[in-house]
Amino acid sequence: MHRRTWVAMAALAATTFAAPLVHAQGKDIKIAIIASKTGPLEAYAKQTIVGFNMGLNYATGGTMTVGGKKLVVIEKDDQGKPDVGKAALAAAYADDKADIAVGPTASPVALAMLPVAEEYKKILLVEPAVADSITGDKWNKYIFRTGRNSSQDAAANAAALDQPGNVVAVLANDNAFGRDGVKAAKEFTKKAKIVHEEYLPVGTTDFTAGLQRIIDKLKDQPGNKYLSVGWSGSPTPFPKIADLDLEKRYGIKLVTGGNILPAMVAYKNFPGMEGALYYYFGIPKNPVNDAMVSQHYKEFKQPPDFFTAGGFSAAMAIVTALKKTNGDTNSDKLISTMEGMSFDTPKGKMTFRKEDHQAMQSMFHFRIKSDPAFAWGVPELVREIKPEEMNIPIRNKR
Repeated sequence: MHRRTWVAMAALAATTFAAPLVHAQGKDIKIAIIASKTGPLEAYAKQTIVGFNMGLNYATGGTMTVGGKKLVVIEKDDQGKPDVGKAALAAAYADDKADIAVGPTASPVALAMLPVAEEYKKILLVEPAVADSITGDKWNKYIFRTGRNSSQDAAANAAALDQPGNVVAVLANDNAFGRDGVKAAKEFTKKAKIVHEEYLPVGTTDFTAGLQRIIDKLKDQPGNKYLSVGWSGSPTPFPKIADLDLEKRYGIKLVTGGNILPAMVAYKNFPGMEGALYYYFGIPKNPVNDAMVSQHYKEFKQPPDFFTAGGFSAAMAIVTALKKTNGDTNSDKLISTMEGMSFDTPKGKMTFRKEDHQAMQSMFHFRIKSDPAFAWGVPELVREIKPEEMNIPIRNKR
């Protein structure tokens, strides 16, 4: 009897830490996570999902319950396509009876999904899509975002790059992410001079022509010359930039934000490069990050990545809100709870701004170090750029 009881208890404990159940019961809280599980952003999506499930487990102390209700995660693939994402969100709300949705990966998909959340009057927590317009002119009250926006990227990078005498050309994706990012960069660049904008599609494999146009524009400019890259998806332009040896041949230095670790392998070719990033596992010093890093190493034998932290942060926000409502998923109650709400994340504390539901958060000014212990260029912290330092505009029409 004692042995059977112990085995039963062990089995129960094991299920506590297993992946969320798919089959819901009457009092379950259903959360749909919609991400680009296939396509150029596949790596980002997979990290987000891993981080989200890990965050739910951490935030609930391993019980996967809030207010006596089981948290059930429903995964959907938007394939990086706006029409697919829109349909997936509608199906999640209508067919799966999701109480809350999280995602998507790409900004164009997010923009297509925003009206669906408003139609169904359900929360969509945007993570990690970046475009300013998501919490700007396309926003509605059902939209919250834990991911950083283009203005936060731009304000942070301006803190690292915007100096008199600097001359900048930008390379970005030809989509909402890229164009909103450049628009914000121009707004926050007060002292440096942006002389060229180059937009290329996600999935570009040959960067030669675009980079040559940038070289032609920059090479004869007076001052300190910089190529600023805001790139999402695979392949990235960094190996080609390294091959061109821009600094040695033309005096053009590279600046960029953070990225996933495989993309940052190319950063090793640019020791001393500076920029601002959203997250790197070795930078934040807080208990949540320590727990996530430890658990990720335990499960995957490697550190958590850029978008793992984002998924984890989204989970922390949802569980914090649900604990405050004692598991009540009424949208109006959640909105009133989440507006102005602060919550802990691997990056540190975030707070949803009441006016547009954007999570205000720190960014990190870094300098790349080539460390033989790591396959990628290691971003060392120069300084934390706190939310109150960044004058992030409210862009919606509330």
